[in-house]
Amino acid sequence: MKILCTICARAGSKGVANKNLRLINGLPLIAYSLRQAVESKLFSQIAVSSDSPEIRDTALAHGATFVVDRPAEMASDTAPKLPAIRHCVETTEKEFGQFDIIIDLDATAPLRISADIIGSLELLKTTNADNVITGTLAHRSPYFNLVEQDENGIVHLSKPLKNDVTRRQDSPKCFDMNASIYVWRRKALLNNPSLFVSSTRLFEMPRERSLDIDSQADFEMVEWMMSKGSAK
Repeated sequence: MKILCTICARAGSKGVANKNLRLINGLPLIAYSLRQAVESKLFSQIAVSSDSPEIRDTALAHGATFVVDRPAEMASDTAPKLPAIRHCVETTEKEFGQFDIIIDLDATAPLRISADIIGSLELLKTTNADNVITGTLAHRSPYFNLVEQDENGIVHLSKPLKNDVTRRQDSPKCFDMNASIYVWRRKALLNNPSLFVSSTRLFEMPRERSLDIDSQADFEMVEWMMSKGSAK
């Protein structure tokens, strides 16, 4: 079984300037995802897609086996990620042939461990799912303490139940998508316009490994957790 790892890392970032190359505890941010991919020993190839030559060179220095020049229209602030992943897969397959499974690692989620990648793949295999996403238990529940505001400014529960619950623990389980790992069977990735399909599964990760760097505060929190050894 041929498994491809993709990592999409564009140059631009509004929250943290040049964040994919910014040093965090002595390493460029993108290096953490690359090292986890190598450590997992799952992949036939590890491909990094970027519009930045510097990111591509850094990726090759930290474990990438192939780099893809990401088109400018797929690297803007408003561009969705799925087309960039598909482009990365299709470009890599021109060099190495077709893959069976694609696992995308988000470059801004450095706290995952290789066991999370392996576990996500095992869930795909054992449940015969078409794809797997990762998430962590949600702090707020739409059935209990997550509200919406209507056009008149009145708030109400996002998803009221027929019988009200008085404790979050009694409501249906909800998860925050942590954008850390996405696993697809090839056909599901290339033929579905949406992330969610009829057999999508979720691999649960702990909150301490689910931080995604979108802001300077996130960056500082992750750096602090790494320095204290608390992100395990």
